[in-house]
Amino acid sequence: MPCPAFPDGFDFTDPDLLQHRVPLPEFAELRRAEPVRWIPQTSNLAGFRDQGYWAVTRHADVKYVSTHPEIFSSYLNTAIIRFNEHIDRDAIDAQRLILLNMDPPEHTRVRQIVQRVFTPRAIRALEDKLRSRAQAIAANARARTGSFDFVTEVACELPLQAIAELIGIPQDDRARIFDWSNKMISYDDPEYAITEEVGAESATEIIAYAMNMAADRKQCPAKDIVTTMVAAEDEGNLNSDEFGFFVLMLAVAGNETTRNAITHGMHAFLTHPEQWELYKRERPATTAEEIVRWAAPVNSFQRTATQDTELGGKQIKKGDRVGLFYASANHDPEVFENPDTFDITRDPNPHLGFGGGGPHYCLGKSLAVLEINLIFNAIADAMPTLTATGDPRRLRSAWINGVKELQVSTG
Repeated sequence: MPCPAFPDGFDFTDPDLLQHRVPLPEFAELRRAEPVRWIPQTSNLAGFRDQGYWAVTRHADVKYVSTHPEIFSSYLNTAIIRFNEHIDRDAIDAQRLILLNMDPPEHTRVRQIVQRVFTPRAIRALEDKLRSRAQAIAANARARTGSFDFVTEVACELPLQAIAELIGIPQDDRARIFDWSNKMISYDDPEYAITEEVGAESATEIIAYAMNMAADRKQCPAKDIVTTMVAAEDEGNLNSDEFGFFVLMLAVAGNETTRNAITHGMHAFLTHPEQWELYKRERPATTAEEIVRWAAPVNSFQRTATQDTELGGKQIKKGDRVGLFYASANHDPEVFENPDTFDITRDPNPHLGFGGGGPHYCLGKSLAVLEINLIFNAIADAMPTLTATGDPRRLRSAWINGVKELQVSTG
């Protein structure tokens, strides 16, 4: 097969590209002709002082990399595929303390502790409270006159409340966590006028807040999840630093991604009105999974080869970075029938929107699915005639598939 031709300098992690669109046509061309392709970058463009990365675009290859952490490490260069040319190596290495950027066996140890937060019992305990919040969010939005921003008025609130409820953040503090998490992921977008330094300061604020929570629980234990995670370090619990970085990960992985899945899902419904009518009528249990497949809230994560290996017929050298492109995997016609069709009855749906399996498969999947189901049920009940009044305005980000504004009206 001939190699696909792209313009010089075409880069699947280019935030200017991703601010305008997900490059699905280019992904399709790579899957067809060169499913593992070297993407050159000028030295240090992404902060790693190397010459580029391998783009992995097929479903099977993304799964393979994800399930072989002994060959493809999250720790060596972290899972974030692009920082910026000004970041120093110490700042990258500091992120290795986040679960997302660990390898087994340390990852295994920490994950076994933090997954106590996401037990079926813990998620069920939140359901009634989150249902009430979802209904209140939709009712408040319905009361607005004229056009309003779906992101700020609807999509933002429930994921933040879910994470805060899960770990016991007081209601009065939740807006601060939301503001800090926004600043952490928005430094690539000039509209927000947020520098890398402000993003780093916001991360520090979240960590400090969580460490104070941990210290309080150690001094005054309560019957809550935080206490069970931090009360006795010598009995296999988290120390204060580890808990701080866990909450930092939740602020992005649990909050931002679900918010964007909800926004992309609403836009998909509004641009596929037959699916919205079907949803309002039948409320298929398969809906949330299709929304996540379609949205792919994370554009990409990366791994770094720990040894020379082969992938997709290409020789990967030890130390090479490998980019996993989830939107591409979720549109792979070898796995999905009519992958470019938004179909809320799709079943089975082996999408990789929660990761490609392996040790880093999304801890909070059950919570995210619950939130998506609750908010769309509430929207369908309260705002069945919702319509879009403008196109989505996308976030300029190298790895988050974000929407910062979606204007809608209740009709």
